[in-house]
Amino acid sequence: MKLQRKSGLRALTVGAVAITGALVLTACGSDNNDSSDNSSSAPSGSASSSTNASSISCAKGQILSSGSTAQQNAMEAWVKNYQQACSGATINYKPSSSGQGIIDFNQGTDAFAGSDSPLAPDEITSSKKVCTGGEGISIPMVGGPIAIGYNLPGVNDLVLDAPTLAKIFNSKITKWNDPAIKKLNPSASLPSTKIQSFHRQDDSGTTDNLTKYLGGAAKADWPYPHAKAWAGHGGQAVAQSSGVASQVKQTEGAIGYFELSYATADQIPTVKIATGASQPVEASSANASAGIAQAKVVGTGSDLALDLSAAYTTKADNAYPIVLVTYEIACDKGNKSDTLPLTKSFLNYIASADGQGQLSSAGYAPLPDAIATKVRSAVTALS
Repeated sequence: MKLQRKSGLRALTVGAVAITGALVLTACGSDNNDSSDNSSSAPSGSASSSTNASSISCAKGQILSSGSTAQQNAMEAWVKNYQQACSGATINYKPSSSGQGIIDFNQGTDAFAGSDSPLAPDEITSSKKVCTGGEGISIPMVGGPIAIGYNLPGVNDLVLDAPTLAKIFNSKITKWNDPAIKKLNPSASLPSTKIQSFHRQDDSGTTDNLTKYLGGAAKADWPYPHAKAWAGHGGQAVAQSSGVASQVKQTEGAIGYFELSYATADQIPTVKIATGASQPVEASSANASAGIAQAKVVGTGSDLALDLSAAYTTKADNAYPIVLVTYEIACDKGNKSDTLPLTKSFLNYIASADGQGQLSSAGYAPLPDAIATKVRSAVTALS
């Protein structure tokens, strides 16, 4: 099996390029369903690369993995740290899309996959063909906020709520000086500029999580079921989160959604969300952690799929409601004998306190302790 991966992206940092082995970067943007080369640039802020090598129980070999690019920055740092600590180990993670990662995993190509949504029932059924005597399980590993970025010169600290966002993304509100936006921003000088909304063209876990929020917090204004494919009316479709961020940055009157790291890297202002808390809530790592802490495990057995619905409607102070959790998809039983040791060793590292400790510096939200404990037990039990 060839480990060569296509690349089309500038490195996030010099250190990210120097990863031992075959971690090759593709264009960033959570969940690009197109596996062809891309030339979009990635966020510049990657997770901290410092780690305690003694905390890693090394294994040797080589494994392929692919999937969500929402976790790309974290995965780059994790792979770099692991391979520096563990000679003889090669971990190749291809950022492609949640959907493509699950396809690769269920075709037996990958040892594990990254996905911004847990496995669907039909995907679990398909996984039984490659997980001999077992099935694919969803293991939460990376949390973070979905930022709503905008381009409206002269307007700072823009505040929106779930119904207004839903109407914007469904083309029911089309001007920036709409009364609904004015009501939420009484002191702002809002122009009559046409709203240019951008959404993902490709099937995306980021879209799935955003539409879960819209459906959960603004049911009357978002009449569509959540899905990886965009269902709203109007707007402009762009490939990958990096593409959405690029369009928002260069288009006056624009609004779009992407992981916080893109807003940070491109200096795109982000919307504060009015949730009913004492103050509108900013998209940040700490505020996302406060939202994710309200999640409930709904998976059965060793599957740790989470229900984030309580986050969508929370009124708790400093709890950001538009969050996603990226999962690593692996076989609970029936993993290939030649890849299982390295898969378990690597997943044990990234679930560890040291691995999770790398996340905040890149705008991610480390797993709450109660969930992290269950994650570590699930990884240890892989066979």
